[in-house]
Amino acid sequence: MHRRNFLTATSGYALAALALPDLESITRRTKVSAASAVRVGKGEVAAVQQMVKALGDSASELGGGHARHLAVRYLTEDVAPWLDGKFTETTGRELFAATSQLVHLAGWMAQDEGDDTKHQGLAQRYYAHAFRLAAEAGDPELSATALRGLAVQCIDLGYRAEAVQLGEACVHYGKNLDNPRAVAYYEATLANAAAQDNDRTTATRHLALSESAIGQSAAAPGHSWAAHYSPGRWAHESGMILTRLGDLNSAEENLRLALEIHGLDRRRTRAIVLADLAGVRLRQGDTDGALATWSDFLTCAEGIRSVKVQTALNDMQVRLRRFHGTAKAAELQQRADHFTKPEA
Repeated sequence: MHRRNFLTATSGYALAALALPDLESITRRTKVSAASAVRVGKGEVAAVQQMVKALGDSASELGGGHARHLAVRYLTEDVAPWLDGKFTETTGRELFAATSQLVHLAGWMAQDEGDDTKHQGLAQRYYAHAFRLAAEAGDPELSATALRGLAVQCIDLGYRAEAVQLGEACVHYGKNLDNPRAVAYYEATLANAAAQDNDRTTATRHLALSESAIGQSAAAPGHSWAAHYSPGRWAHESGMILTRLGDLNSAEENLRLALEIHGLDRRRTRAIVLADLAGVRLRQGDTDGALATWSDFLTCAEGIRSVKVQTALNDMQVRLRRFHGTAKAAELQQRADHFTKPEA
């Protein structure tokens, strides 16, 4: 994707344009609503929450390309009328918070579905809308999570300064939360952005803060987006931060812990971690370990529609060329060629 095709003025868009939520909109809507507005209660809020979980579970397992259209259709056809409905202030805030999670999920799906301008632009707009909904709901955790979505997108696309700025905003919004997993989530985001920006001091400091927070996380932390940031997912992210910082031994240890000890229950996530671990082992000179790990990656990644998985597959194929003539590399190339063939 060409940098010039990304939405313009990213740093200004990232924070200045995001400071637009109407913080009084829910209060105002409880006082004035159209006669034809649908009445919204706890049942509708629970329905949105359940759909977020169901669609999120599917996307985490099979990739964002599988069910995004379902999330968007549910958002536009079912949820949108509820946002203009009749509700109490408490129900309204809960509805806007649940919708923020749904919109964030749609953004994550778009980002994971395609690395072209269309999908990345959609993701950015969804994340921005999720932020505004969260701010109107008065939910700082969801606000920080939406900003994290934008930060990770900037990291993936190479916008280093914008990623750091958004990472700092994540930490700011989440600083008073009584949820160690959320704190770990946002601190790791800033550490990741700083590592990409070659700022070892900032990256190391915030990685340590993230590690301290994840170590305090409760066994049953709740159902928010950040609550799903498990020790296994933290170990994966910290492993990649350490890779960027050049500490390959610690990176391998963390990636191994993510797979072997903490476990990862989603195939898409596990496939990405396996690909990352293979890359680290290759950089360490452990060719046999890298080839074996890539074999596990191919087994795990079958059927997943995800930009990150496809990128990992392409990266593996390029790197295998240096081992031309070896039986294991030839086997992996053959499997990868079959893997990428479109269905008849």
